[in-house]
Amino acid sequence: MTLKARIGERIMEDIIQQNKLVSNSKWKILVLDKLSVRIMSACCKMKDVIDEGITLVEDLSKSRQPMPTFEVIYFITPTKDSVESVIADFVVDRKYKYVHIYFTDSCPESLFKSIGQNKVTKYIKTLKEVNIAFLPYESQVFSLDCQESFEAIYSPSHLTKREKVLERIAEQLSTVCATLGEYPSIRYRHEGENSMILAQILQNKLNAFKADNPTMGEGPDKARSQLIIVDRGFDPVSVLLHELTYQAMVQDLLPIENDVYKYENQQQQGLPVKQVLLDEDDDLWVSLRHEHIAVVSQKVTTHLKNFAREKRMGGSEKTTMRDLSNMLKKMPQYQKELSKYSTHLHMAEDCMKHYSERVDKLCKVEQDLAMGNDTMGNPIKDPMKNVVHILLDSDIFASDKIRIILLYIVLRGGIQESALDKLIQHARISPGDEASIRNLNLLGVNIVQKDSNKKSGGPKLNRLEYEATYQLSRWTPLLKDVMLMTIEDKLDPKIFPFLSGRGAASSKTGARSARYQWHEKKGPSEYKSGPRLFVFVIGGMTCSEMRAAYEVTNQMRAKNQKWEVLLGKSLVLFRFDLLVPLLTEHHYAIYLLHKNKQQTRHIRSDDTCQARQRLKAMPD
Repeated sequence: MTLKARIGERIMEDIIQQNKLVSNSKWKILVLDKLSVRIMSACCKMKDVIDEGITLVEDLSKSRQPMPTFEVIYFITPTKDSVESVIADFVVDRKYKYVHIYFTDSCPESLFKSIGQNKVTKYIKTLKEVNIAFLPYESQVFSLDCQESFEAIYSPSHLTKREKVLERIAEQLSTVCATLGEYPSIRYRHEGENSMILAQILQNKLNAFKADNPTMGEGPDKARSQLIIVDRGFDPVSVLLHELTYQAMVQDLLPIENDVYKYENQQQQGLPVKQVLLDEDDDLWVSLRHEHIAVVSQKVTTHLKNFAREKRMGGSEKTTMRDLSNMLKKMPQYQKELSKYSTHLHMAEDCMKHYSERVDKLCKVEQDLAMGNDTMGNPIKDPMKNVVHILLDSDIFASDKIRIILLYIVLRGGIQESALDKLIQHARISPGDEASIRNLNLLGVNIVQKDSNKKSGGPKLNRLEYEATYQLSRWTPLLKDVMLMTIEDKLDPKIFPFLSGRGAASSKTGARSARYQWHEKKGPSEYKSGPRLFVFVIGGMTCSEMRAAYEVTNQMRAKNQKWEVLLGKSLVLFRFDLLVPLLTEHHYAIYLLHKNKQQTRHIRSDDTCQARQRLKAMPD
């Protein structure tokens, strides 16, 4: 059972169906807040919810009409805003007949008291914590949907918020483990301070669950389950590269919002813009998302031909958008299926258009810088020669030049201040973008090299070797190495130490808490057998890292090993472009302080040849 299916089952059983046992009301209202509405949308079908007696689903943050004859189910996060909205529903008039409140996770005592001190308490029939405080994004990927966490954790101006945000992340992470019946050993990146702090807080949260349910984490091979915490600075290269697999290109190059792709039908003018949600309900998307873009269009066409042959629809050897339109006119009953093929042909062509216009000239340079060698395996002796033509090309986007500059810096382990100034000057990087380059050091990336930190750093991860199918896709995310080494018990404990010893688990049991008693419904045997490896990335992840989780899981299954890799993120970070404003907005002042110490610099358009010579002359 996939992660989404498991959560959907929990919601239906522990909230919707369980509520029918405590209430005689046939029909109820369901009210959701920002996180719970995304959880419900990802895991439950509206028809199933309605079939269980939910007559209306509403948004807690919006104005709602009073329905005093109906009972209401609030499925909400235990935050001040959500609790105050519930209380407000009963301050003046009684908006609903009776109240059933289900919190996504543990509710602070202060909010419990607030509820008890207000009028709403007279109408409460149910008050429970179901411990589902995360969003199942894909079958092996989950998100905490904590968009403010990146800024709070990495910004020097928000140090006071960091501990509170890490506490919240730990609370949410603990519900992931508890939902799946896991009590994993926790490991963290030794060089990451945030990783260690989060690991310690999380261990305390898991101990609370374990104290209530001693069988948590028991079962075949469950003692081998591990949870590894890394921060985004562990592998900046995977964020900077243009990845050429389908999902990565869609998220990086196309204007995707909330996983929705929009496009116009070129064959039928005048129709409204088509909007398509890219999720796992689309089996074609699932089968293609990790494929290299070079084969995607071909595979979509093959799927379409097989479908047409099965339905005896005919079709030419080379299927075009016009052919699809004609098929749709002949066989309107297959509109859903044909529209799916049309979407992916559009999307693949859109990706290839952006690749040809923008990315093609960048990929070889990016891969050489990332790998430190060329396609023949020869070391890059003079990386500046690789980047000079990119920086001086006025047709290349500033964000792409930033990627090249940062890849160069990562390869060198940091560069001198004067060298960075010249790179920024000749690439004509704006002041705001310059701030984003400099502030990447807040993620632990060494940008400006100084004598004191030139040779700093502990032991480094010894990379595994992979056979590259495509020369422009040679880089493999570091997290894939971490996953494989962990499963094979070869991950260096000096780089990723255990928090409290391998497999260490507290055998102590404390006072029982009513909050965690939902565990008793299910025993370990009801969960998927085999160990799990959780990898959580503070600061978001890339599509290439998501793909790695599936690749490693499939690789283990091919060996008849039951390992499952689950990848978690505090927020979505699909594109490097998303990183720029997050860093720049609150660190621009830092840049200005640095800038005031320098003279204003300009470069004229006719200075290009001279600039090229200066860049080439820069010391490596």
